[in-house]
Amino acid sequence: MARVPLFASKFIVLLLLSSFATVLVSGDQDHEFVRRLDRKLLGLKKEKLSYFKLYWHDILAGPNPSAIQVVPPPSNTSRTDFGLVRMIDNPLTLGPEMSSKMVGRAQGFYAQASQQDTGLLMAMNFAFIEGKYNGSYITVLGKNSVLLTVREMPVIGGSGLFRFARGYVQARTQKLDITTGDATVEYNVYVFHY
Repeated sequence: MARVPLFASKFIVLLLLSSFATVLVSGDQDHEFVRRLDRKLLGLKKEKLSYFKLYWHDILAGPNPSAIQVVPPPSNTSRTDFGLVRMIDNPLTLGPEMSSKMVGRAQGFYAQASQQDTGLLMAMNFAFIEGKYNGSYITVLGKNSVLLTVREMPVIGGSGLFRFARGYVQARTQKLDITTGDATVEYNVYVFHY
Protein backbone atom coordinates (compact mmCIF):
# COMPACT_ATOMS: atom_id res chain seq x y z
CA MET A 1 0.00 0.00 0.00
CA ALA A 2 1.41 3.40 -1.03
CA ARG A 3 1.78 6.09 1.61
CA VAL A 4 0.27 9.54 1.09
CA PRO A 5 2.80 12.34 1.66
CA LEU A 6 2.20 14.41 4.81
CA PHE A 7 1.45 17.65 2.93
CA ALA A 8 -1.12 15.83 0.79
CA SER A 9 -2.95 14.39 3.82
CA LYS A 10 -3.04 17.86 5.43
CA PHE A 11 -4.38 19.29 2.18
CA ILE A 12 -7.13 16.65 2.03
CA VAL A 13 -8.14 17.33 5.66
CA LEU A 14 -8.19 21.09 4.97
CA LEU A 15 -10.28 20.54 1.83
CA LEU A 16 -12.79 18.39 3.72
CA LEU A 17 -13.07 20.93 6.56
CA SER A 18 -13.58 23.85 4.17
CA SER A 19 -16.21 21.87 2.24
CA PHE A 20 -18.01 21.12 5.51
CA ALA A 21 -17.83 24.81 6.52
CA THR A 22 -19.24 25.83 3.13
CA VAL A 23 -22.17 23.46 3.63
CA LEU A 24 -22.79 24.91 7.10
CA VAL A 25 -22.68 28.52 5.93
CA SER A 26 -24.81 28.06 2.83
CA GLY A 27 -26.99 25.38 4.38
CA ASP A 28 -29.30 27.83 6.16
CA GLN A 29 -30.67 28.91 2.80
CA ASP A 30 -32.09 25.41 2.27
CA HIS A 31 -34.29 25.51 5.37
CA GLU A 32 -37.86 26.57 4.85
CA PHE A 33 -37.86 28.68 8.04
CA VAL A 34 -34.79 30.79 7.15
CA ARG A 35 -34.34 33.16 4.28
CA ARG A 36 -32.50 36.37 3.58
CA LEU A 37 -34.56 39.51 3.28
CA ASP A 38 -34.05 42.72 1.43
CA ARG A 39 -34.34 45.49 4.05
CA LYS A 40 -36.43 47.52 1.61
CA LEU A 41 -39.20 44.90 1.90
CA LEU A 42 -39.50 45.90 5.58
CA GLY A 43 -39.54 49.59 4.74
CA LEU A 44 -36.04 50.07 6.16
CA LYS A 45 -34.21 53.03 4.69
CA LYS A 46 -30.81 54.43 5.47
CA GLU A 47 -29.80 54.00 9.10
CA LYS A 48 -29.52 57.21 11.13
CA LEU A 49 -28.14 58.19 14.52
CA SER A 50 -30.45 60.10 16.87
CA TYR A 51 -29.69 61.75 20.21
CA PHE A 52 -32.22 62.36 23.00
CA LYS A 53 -31.72 64.08 26.35
CA LEU A 54 -34.42 63.02 28.82
CA TYR A 55 -35.00 63.18 32.55
CA TRP A 56 -36.19 60.02 34.32
CA HIS A 57 -38.18 60.59 37.52
CA ASP A 58 -38.22 57.66 39.96
CA ILE A 59 -40.89 58.47 42.54
CA LEU A 60 -41.06 56.11 45.53
CA ALA A 61 -42.86 58.33 48.05
CA GLY A 62 -46.22 60.06 48.16
CA PRO A 63 -49.75 59.05 47.19
CA ASN A 64 -48.90 58.19 43.53
CA PRO A 65 -45.47 56.51 43.29
CA SER A 66 -44.11 55.68 39.83
CA ALA A 67 -41.97 52.82 41.18
CA ILE A 68 -43.31 50.12 43.47
CA GLN A 69 -41.61 47.19 45.14
CA VAL A 70 -42.93 43.91 43.72
CA VAL A 71 -40.35 41.54 45.21
CA PRO A 72 -38.80 42.21 48.62
CA PRO A 73 -35.20 41.23 49.29
CA PRO A 74 -34.76 37.84 50.94
CA SER A 75 -33.80 37.85 54.60
CA ASN A 76 -30.94 35.37 54.22
CA THR A 77 -28.41 37.64 52.42
CA SER A 78 -25.66 39.77 53.89
CA ARG A 79 -26.75 42.75 51.79
CA THR A 80 -30.15 43.99 52.95
CA ASP A 81 -31.39 45.12 49.51
CA PHE A 82 -30.00 42.31 47.30
CA GLY A 83 -32.86 40.72 45.34
CA LEU A 84 -35.25 43.69 45.65
CA VAL A 85 -37.30 44.28 42.47
CA ARG A 86 -39.27 47.43 41.62
CA MET A 87 -41.75 47.80 38.75
CA ILE A 88 -41.61 51.25 37.15
CA ASP A 89 -43.78 53.58 35.11
CA ASN A 90 -41.55 56.64 35.48
CA PRO A 91 -42.20 59.96 33.73
CA LEU A 92 -39.66 61.05 31.09
CA THR A 93 -39.45 64.83 30.82
CA LEU A 94 -37.49 67.40 28.80
CA GLY A 95 -36.11 69.11 31.91
CA PRO A 96 -35.00 68.05 35.38
CA GLU A 97 -38.12 69.49 37.04
CA MET A 98 -41.13 67.22 37.33
CA SER A 99 -43.22 70.14 36.01
CA SER A 100 -41.35 70.21 32.66
CA LYS A 101 -42.95 68.74 29.54
CA MET A 102 -43.48 64.98 29.70
CA VAL A 103 -42.50 63.24 26.43
CA GLY A 104 -42.78 59.61 27.50
CA ARG A 105 -42.62 57.03 30.25
CA ALA A 106 -39.93 54.56 31.30
CA GLN A 107 -41.78 51.29 31.79
CA GLY A 108 -40.24 48.08 33.09
CA PHE A 109 -38.37 47.10 36.22
CA TYR A 110 -35.09 47.33 38.04
CA ALA A 111 -33.61 44.86 40.50
CA GLN A 112 -30.74 45.00 42.98
CA ALA A 113 -28.58 42.39 41.25
CA SER A 114 -25.18 42.87 42.92
CA GLN A 115 -24.09 41.80 46.38
CA GLN A 116 -20.86 43.84 46.19
CA ASP A 117 -22.14 47.28 45.19
CA THR A 118 -25.32 49.14 44.33
CA GLY A 119 -25.68 47.57 40.90
CA LEU A 120 -29.15 47.48 39.42
CA LEU A 121 -30.31 45.35 36.53
CA MET A 122 -32.36 47.79 34.43
CA ALA A 123 -34.93 46.42 31.97
CA MET A 124 -37.14 49.17 30.60
CA ASN A 125 -38.76 50.68 27.55
CA PHE A 126 -38.65 54.40 26.91
CA ALA A 127 -42.20 54.69 25.54
CA PHE A 128 -42.65 58.01 23.73
CA ILE A 129 -45.96 59.92 23.70
CA GLU A 130 -45.00 63.07 21.77
CA GLY A 131 -44.61 64.14 18.15
CA LYS A 132 -43.48 61.77 15.43
CA TYR A 133 -42.13 59.33 18.05
CA ASN A 134 -45.57 58.86 19.68
CA GLY A 135 -46.16 55.12 20.06
CA SER A 136 -42.51 54.19 19.47
CA TYR A 137 -40.17 52.92 22.15
CA ILE A 138 -36.50 52.22 22.85
CA THR A 139 -35.52 49.18 24.95
CA VAL A 140 -32.69 49.50 27.49
CA LEU A 141 -31.24 46.47 29.27
CA GLY A 142 -28.10 46.51 31.39
CA LYS A 143 -26.29 47.10 34.66
CA ASN A 144 -26.65 50.47 36.33
CA SER A 145 -23.92 51.04 38.93
CA VAL A 146 -25.79 53.92 40.54
CA LEU A 147 -22.92 55.19 42.69
CA LEU A 148 -20.82 56.02 39.61
CA THR A 149 -21.11 59.54 38.21
CA VAL A 150 -21.80 58.30 34.65
CA ARG A 151 -23.23 54.88 33.81
CA GLU A 152 -23.65 53.31 30.37
CA MET A 153 -26.28 50.77 29.40
CA PRO A 154 -27.02 49.25 25.99
CA VAL A 155 -30.03 49.95 23.80
CA ILE A 156 -31.02 46.50 22.56
CA GLY A 157 -33.99 47.28 20.32
CA GLY A 158 -37.29 49.06 20.03
CA SER A 159 -40.49 49.40 18.04
CA GLY A 160 -42.16 51.83 15.68
CA LEU A 161 -39.56 54.32 14.44
CA PHE A 162 -36.98 52.49 16.56
CA ARG A 163 -37.44 49.05 15.03
CA PHE A 164 -34.01 47.33 14.88
CA ALA A 165 -32.55 50.05 17.16
CA ARG A 166 -29.13 49.71 18.74
CA GLY A 167 -26.98 52.07 20.75
CA TYR A 168 -26.43 53.07 24.33
CA VAL A 169 -27.59 55.41 27.07
CA GLN A 170 -25.58 57.39 29.58
CA ALA A 171 -27.21 57.98 32.96
CA ARG A 172 -26.25 60.73 35.43
CA THR A 173 -28.07 61.21 38.72
CA GLN A 174 -29.22 64.83 38.99
CA LYS A 175 -31.09 64.66 42.29
CA LEU A 176 -31.54 62.04 45.01
CA ASP A 177 -33.65 62.43 48.14
CA ILE A 178 -32.02 60.14 50.70
CA THR A 179 -35.13 60.22 52.94
CA THR A 180 -37.74 59.21 50.33
CA GLY A 181 -35.56 57.50 47.72
CA ASP A 182 -37.00 59.73 44.97
CA ALA A 183 -34.49 60.36 42.18
CA THR A 184 -34.12 62.36 38.98
CA VAL A 185 -31.68 60.92 36.44
CA GLU A 186 -30.52 62.54 33.21
CA TYR A 187 -30.47 60.05 30.33
CA ASN A 188 -28.48 60.82 27.19
CA VAL A 189 -29.64 58.36 24.52
CA TYR A 190 -27.59 57.59 21.40
CA VAL A 191 -29.49 55.28 19.09
CA PHE A 192 -29.05 53.98 15.54
CA HIS A 193 -32.37 53.29 13.84
CA TYR A 194 -34.05 53.34 10.42
